[in-house]
Amino acid sequence: MAPPILSLVLPSETGRVLSIQSHTVQGYVGNKSAVFPLQLLGYDVDPINSVQFSNHTGYPTFKGQVLNGQQLWELIEGLQENDLLYYTHLLTGYIGSVSFLSTVLEVVNKLRSVNPKLKYVCDPVMGDEGKLYVPPELVSVYREKVVPVASMLTPNQFEAELLTNLRIESEKDGREACNILHAAGPPMVVLTSININGNLFLIGSHQKEKGLPPEQFKIVIPKIPAYFTGTGDLTTALLLGWSNKYPDNLDKAAELAVSSLQALLQRTINDYKSAGHDPKSTSLEIRLIQSQNDIRNPEIKFRAERYT
Repeated sequence: MAPPILSLVLPSETGRVLSIQSHTVQGYVGNKSAVFPLQLLGYDVDPINSVQFSNHTGYPTFKGQVLNGQQLWELIEGLQENDLLYYTHLLTGYIGSVSFLSTVLEVVNKLRSVNPKLKYVCDPVMGDEGKLYVPPELVSVYREKVVPVASMLTPNQFEAELLTNLRIESEKDGREACNILHAAGPPMVVLTSININGNLFLIGSHQKEKGLPPEQFKIVIPKIPAYFTGTGDLTTALLLGWSNKYPDNLDKAAELAVSSLQALLQRTINDYKSAGHDPKSTSLEIRLIQSQNDIRNPEIKFRAERYT
C-alpha cells in the first residue's frame, strides 16, 4: 500500500499553494521570489515553472525553455491521476501567451472541482508605467475571463487602468478602480503601487459581501531611487500569505507585506553599496535569503490608513 501524502493527510494550518510562475536558475523572480517566502510563512508550495531561464531577461543574454499550455495540462493530469490536486490556493504571475493563460483558466476550474473553496490569487502582469510587456490580446482575456474567477487581484497602476478602462490620476480614481474590479469578481483587490503627484501608495480594498461597500485603505510607501527585479512576485506572495492568516483584515496583511518588502529592499540597497556598486545604475537582484527574518517576523513600520 502506498504511503499517504502527508501534506494532504496532515495539512499545514496555513494552506497548500500551487504556484504557476517563471523560474530562473540564478536570481529571484517569479517562483524563485514567491515560493521561499510562502514556505517561511508555513505553506506547502508546489511550483510549476512556466519558463526555466538561466537568469532574468534584464541581463544581456538569457537561455532556457518555455512551458506551453499542453505541457502545463500534462502536469495537472499527472497530479490528478495520483489524487494530488487538492489545493487551498492557486497563485499566478507573469504569463506570456493567450494559450497558456487559457490553460490556466482550465486549471482554475479543475482545482475548484476538487476544492470549491480554492482561492485564486492573481498578479495580472501586463506592464508598467504605460508600457505593455505582454501581447496586447492578453489584456482582454485578463479583463473578461481571469478577473471574474480571481479571489484576489494585485495589479499595479497601469495594469489596473488596463483592466478597468479608467485613468488613475488620484486616490479617488484608485478606489473607484477597486470598485469596478469588485463588481467584476474578486472580493480582494490590492493596487500594489500608485504614483500620484510624485507620492507612492498602495491601495487595498476588501468587499466582504457582494453589494456592500468595500473596506478600503492606503499605505504610503517610500520612494527608493533604484529598480529591483522580483518585487512584484514577492509582494503578491506575501499578500497571499498574510491575508490567509488574517482573512478579515486585509489592511493588517498589507502592513505586514509592505513592511517585509521595505526591509528587504533596504538591505538590498545597503549590500550593493557595501560591494561598491551604485544601486541607481542597474536593476538589482533582491536579497531574499538574507531577509528571511524580515519575512517571517516583520516589524510593522508602515501603517494602513482607512478611508471612511
